[in-house]
Amino acid sequence: MATEVLVPTLGESITEATVGEWLKQPGDAVAADEPIASLETDKVSVEVPSPVAGVMGQHAVKVGDTVEVGALIATIESGDGAPAKSAAPQPAVTETPAAAPAPAPSGDAAALSPSVRRAVLEHGVDPSTVKGTGKDGRLTKEDVAAAASSKPAAAPAATPAPAPTAATSGRREERVKMTRLRQTIAKRLKEAQNTAAMLTTFNDVDMTAVIEARAKYKDLFEKKHGVRLGFMGFFVKAATMALKDIPSVNASVEGDEIVYHDYADISVAVSAPNGLVVPVIRDAQDLSVAGIEKTIGDFGKRAKDGTLKMDEMKGGTFTISNGGVFGSLMSTPIINPPQSAVLGLHRIEERPVVRDGQVVVRPMMYLALSYDHRLIDGREAVTFLVALKNAIEDPTRILIDL
Repeated sequence: MATEVLVPTLGESITEATVGEWLKQPGDAVAADEPIASLETDKVSVEVPSPVAGVMGQHAVKVGDTVEVGALIATIESGDGAPAKSAAPQPAVTETPAAAPAPAPSGDAAALSPSVRRAVLEHGVDPSTVKGTGKDGRLTKEDVAAAASSKPAAAPAATPAPAPTAATSGRREERVKMTRLRQTIAKRLKEAQNTAAMLTTFNDVDMTAVIEARAKYKDLFEKKHGVRLGFMGFFVKAATMALKDIPSVNASVEGDEIVYHDYADISVAVSAPNGLVVPVIRDAQDLSVAGIEKTIGDFGKRAKDGTLKMDEMKGGTFTISNGGVFGSLMSTPIINPPQSAVLGLHRIEERPVVRDGQVVVRPMMYLALSYDHRLIDGREAVTFLVALKNAIEDPTRILIDL
């Protein structure tokens, strides 16, 4: 008996997706709830699980096709006695190994999770030559990265490039269609530039006190809270305090009205395989530094795995983007609509500064605040950065809410 696989509900206001990848081919054995396809929306990638155990039937759509919610994408030939489930499954939000009767070998493409498949393509590694260290001998992203780093420099590319013409011998070009996520990022960022009266103001901050606190307490912090103590926890907490003092930076423009928020939902820019995603720390003003670090660590891990939920990236009243982790010295970040401001953090660099009439070397970081000048005046933007700077240079202010 054939069971239809339909496009599941993708979230509020999302009515269609693009078929990003088929994880199972016709004739492949599938277990109930095993991912068979990956759909790309304008926010995240969603895995579609098999509603029944059986054999993969014919694909009704191809990779790159746009499909609407409820559309037929494939059929599953149910096995004898296989319990049928709902024909319209909900999207999987975690990567679950296939419930096969026996573990597949490391190099079996059907056994690779979407995140590992992406790593294989990015690094050009043949999965059949890599020994897996995951559960049941499955490959992990770390296995692929380790294999890639040990490849000889002269190893051929895993994906063959188009053959060169006589006039361009040795030159290569590759055309890759933009993912829906990448298209949406490009569209929204351009809309922000066209709509907002965007301006950026800068300041710098002495990171000495935070670095000393982190060095002194990082081991105890990790032992107690199970997460590493980073810099983002301090900056998010300091930002929530500054937002409370300068509410226009935490507001947004809707038509001819200004919407003020008495809460701080902080969007944090996180790098994902298909582009930048911006999950939201809800009610960050009520979280401790430890709670913020735990939330950010979880976001980062699931962004790489492609398992962030769409609801986790909705809303947000203010954004913090840390380009410093990639080595950025200074930048002018772009506002994330409908928000009115974004804070850019940068790399820490030792520079000479004057303290008490003496030139000393301090670990300094440039801060950049891009804001919508329709709503936020220059005085308010500068005041916000000064409040943030004061809290970071004297973390005691964070403890006593000054």
